[in-house]
Amino acid sequence: MSITYRKIVHPNGALRVVPFVLLGALAGCGQEVAKTPEIRPVRTVVIDPKPIDDDRQAVGEIRARQEIDVGFRMAGKLVARTVDIGASVKKGDVLARLDEQDYVNRLRSADADVIAAEAVLSEAKGAENRLGQLLASGTTTRPNYDAALKNLRSAEARLDSAKAALALAKDQLGYAQVRADFDGIVTATGAEPGQIVSAGQMVVRLANPEEKDAVFAIAESAFRDRSPNDRPEILVSLLSSPNVTTEGVVREVSPVADPVTRTYLAKITLKNPPEPMRFGASVSGRLKTTTAPVAVIPGSALFDKGGKAAVWIYQKAGTVTLKSVVVARYEADRVVVSEGLAKGDIVVTAGVNRLREGQKVRLIEGAAE
Repeated sequence: MSITYRKIVHPNGALRVVPFVLLGALAGCGQEVAKTPEIRPVRTVVIDPKPIDDDRQAVGEIRARQEIDVGFRMAGKLVARTVDIGASVKKGDVLARLDEQDYVNRLRSADADVIAAEAVLSEAKGAENRLGQLLASGTTTRPNYDAALKNLRSAEARLDSAKAALALAKDQLGYAQVRADFDGIVTATGAEPGQIVSAGQMVVRLANPEEKDAVFAIAESAFRDRSPNDRPEILVSLLSSPNVTTEGVVREVSPVADPVTRTYLAKITLKNPPEPMRFGASVSGRLKTTTAPVAVIPGSALFDKGGKAAVWIYQKAGTVTLKSVVVARYEADRVVVSEGLAKGDIVVTAGVNRLREGQKVRLIEGAAE
């Protein structure tokens, strides 16, 4: 208790000093008022693990399973290309031609060389025959006959060489044209008439329309928990018309990731692809499988526990406890949990970063779904 004195002026003008008594707080300085525990309202979801369709999708395109670059076996000037992109060709059809004049001249020269070699051979045969008779009668020497025999053998060899050159010249003249190796469709061209092309340069790209592949760039996570020899079935549909679908089987997966995108090229052989699935068409593909029973929760329910995924579980006592889970995969608006949650668990889905172990909470009306 403390006393304070104040001056008060009386109505008659007299000045008086009046003491005021101030009472101190009864409570000690070290005492605090007890606080009511905070009870946070939360939204929750009731866990019911079920198998779900593997709805992860990839976008790719339709390509030919058999596609070859057609070019000339020798260099020359391209004088004609008889097909354009999109043209259908039959086996043996001429696709392009080089200037043939040089090869025609080579063929004529080789033909003349054969005729000359045949004449030399005929002369050598006659000389060998005559000297052989003279050697038998003793009117010539052995060295003379041996020289004639050597000339005969040389003439025979030159004729063989001339015939080989003639066959090569004929082949080269034939190589001045490129023909289709199978019935197909032209998907690209690489040279125009008047252009000088080198041996092996792509002039026309030819694809077999009977066999089609759907080609996708697949992330590394898609191969998790799968055997390297696993060849699952894939459901493929057109992006422009999802009702146009077909099935396929994984035929080939690239063993090396793309150095830029870090994805793997997967080729899916299509079973009886519909006509609208033309080369270059954009398609989507997903696994034609279902998962083991899993729990699906909103992404907002996840909590980071030492770098690992966890969720807050609502208990009957009205408190929450943190539980670690194993995430199978992350999707756009949800998380698929493969381990850690059981049927009937109540998971908090909102405000998880403001909760603490054992905290009292209350369910928002209709929050447990």
